[in-house]
Amino acid sequence: MNENAIKISAIIQADIKHVWESWNNPDSVKQWNTAMPSWHCPKAENDFTIGGKFFYTMAAKDGSFSFDFEGEYTNIIPHQQIAYTMGDGRKVEIYFKSVPEGVEINERFEPENMNSLEMQKEGWQSILNNFKKHVENQ
Repeated sequence: MNENAIKISAIIQADIKHVWESWNNPDSVKQWNTAMPSWHCPKAENDFTIGGKFFYTMAAKDGSFSFDFEGEYTNIIPHQQIAYTMGDGRKVEIYFKSVPEGVEINERFEPENMNSLEMQKEGWQSILNNFKKHVENQ
């Protein structure tokens, strides 16, 4: 992980098993993996093993734009950590920790060079906030 890594976090009011399953189940991912209400995630595939790959399509609901997000898992510690390398070589680490309020998620990712750091942080935080909302409303 490089020194420019962006950090985001959230506390999810749910038990660790439910949070873990919701994060890694492709059917669940399709329900929360968006940064804005005008977008959706019509495709999600996940081989949740070290060396396994995930593939998500994120798309504008009006069909005007879409992109694929993919990576390969480099470390998985059940209910504690997920690490992966994205298709462009950037690294991501996600930590899950049981706390009195539920589960604290801390995510660090290496930024890309096309968008501002603030825009990237806001986008990833928005997705994490959407995950929080999805899990807490189940």
